[in-house]
Order: sequence, then structure tokens, then C-alpha cells
Amino acid sequence: MARSVRCGLIQARCEWSPEKYSLADIRERMIVKHEKLIGEAAKKKTQILCLQELFYGPYFCAEQDTKWYELTEEVPGGKTIERMQKLARQYDMAMVVPIYEKEMSGLFYNTAAVIDTDGKYLGKYRKHHIPHCHPGFWEKFYFTPGNTGYPVFETRHGRVGVYICYDRHFPEGARILGLNGAEIVFNPSATVAGLSEYLWELEQPAHAVANGYFVGAINRVGTELPWKMGEFYGKSYFCNPRGKIVAQGSRDKEEVIVAELCLDEIDQVRQTWQFFRDRRPESYGEITRTVAVPGGRKTEAAD
Repeated sequence: MARSVRCGLIQARCEWSPEKYSLADIRERMIVKHEKLIGEAAKKKTQILCLQELFYGPYFCAEQDTKWYELTEEVPGGKTIERMQKLARQYDMAMVVPIYEKEMSGLFYNTAAVIDTDGKYLGKYRKHHIPHCHPGFWEKFYFTPGNTGYPVFETRHGRVGVYICYDRHFPEGARILGLNGAEIVFNPSATVAGLSEYLWELEQPAHAVANGYFVGAINRVGTELPWKMGEFYGKSYFCNPRGKIVAQGSRDKEEVIVAELCLDEIDQVRQTWQFFRDRRPESYGEITRTVAVPGGRKTEAAD
């Protein structure tokens, strides 16, 4: 009997500006919006659902202001995760929930919690690669680089890995997720038109092909006030282990994207393309031993 799982992605917009609403009010409004969308996903018989990066607010990294630390929560134990656990139980749905995590005072992470269908908290992934190089993406002001490694979570319906936004530009972690047994890798993101859109349907299908797994990629939609950093272009999608996009959302509409993923395709593809068999890890040490410098020279990386 074929192993299939019905997976969903939610792409949404935050239309409430911090100029007019308190951060607590914005968070509550965004959670209520997502609760409705999660209910819609349940009606579509979704079994594993992923929300967008920092789902309960705007993409506040468009500015550098300590007021946004107010949105941090403990993972697990925070009120938002507890609400999502109740929904997971109610709808019998595993969930990937991206959140602004507080480990202790002054130590914050861009995190995704993974919850199983019975509401059990399975663990978390903390975003490893933190950008701070484009106007409007000032993430090092808010996030400490992740220290969880690249875990894979055994949900009732499949083995799930998580990569977050900027991580997708780095193939190393994507490979480790495959080696750790991921069948579906979710990448909740926030990216705007004119910057990385030309890579959106290139890099992640390439990860899917190189590692023989499914990818679920999410992006926000619309513009968020008061910032003028550009328009989030949506186009959330699922692609299969052959790199083919099998379901995709619109550019500008809030919606739930659902796809039936046949996990048997993973074995079929890996029996054709033996990339894991033919790896040469003993020859890759240079990646971590050296760093590139201008002019093409290499120096030993610091311990």
C-alpha cells in the first residue's frame, strides 16, 4: 500500500501596523487569523501543516528596535505553542510552528517548534544562518545563530525536517537533513520581490533532487506597514524528490496550499540516483577547515 501524506502550507499577510496597534494586539490578531486558516487546512484533510516564518506578527526585522523583543516566548511552554498544541489535538494534525523564542533574558532565536497529531511537543529547530546584509533584513539584531544541529522529527505521518528562510541558500544543512532521515523538509520564509525571487524556484527544488526528499517552501504575501522594504510575493509550493513543483500558491493571496505527497517516491528516486551512496565525505574536510578570502587565497579557519 502506498505511503501518502496530505501536507499543507499557510501563506498570509500581516495588515496591522505597529504605528496603530500594540504588539500584543498584533500578535493576537495574527494568531486568530491563523486559527481560521488552520481550520481551513483541517477541512482539506491536512495531516502535516507548516506556518510561515515568525507567523504571529509582521516581519519586524525590517527595522532594528528592541520593542520587538516583547514578542519572544519560551519554546516549549509559551502561550502560543500551547494554543497550537490544542489545535493539533483538535484537528489530529501535526504542525510546524515558527516562533520568536526566548531562552533567557537577552538570548533569542528564530525557531520552529514541531508538534505531533496528539499535541505532543516533539522538539525544535533554531535557524542557523542569520542574514544582516540587505536593507530590511537586520536579523542579527534579533537572533542568535541556532545551536540545535539539524534534527528530524518523527511525526505520526512522516519524518519532518525544518530549514528556515535564509538557511535555504546553504546546501550543507539541507544535505544533513537528508542524511538524518528527513522525508519532508519545510522552509518557512519571508522574502520580497526583486531580491531573491529568481532563486525561489531554483534552490529548494535542487535540495529536493540532491537529497531525494520533498520540500515545502512558504513565503508571506503583500506589503507590511510602516516599512517600505518591498512586497512579499507568496508562491509557496511543494516539490517532489525529482524537483518538480506539484502544488503552488498565488503571488498575492492569503491561502492554504495542500498537496498529497507519496513518500514511496523517495525510494524510487534514490534507487535511480545513488547520491548518498556515491558521496565522498572523506574528501570534503576543506569545507570546514578553510575559509575563502579576497583574491582566491585560503586560510585556516579559526577553532
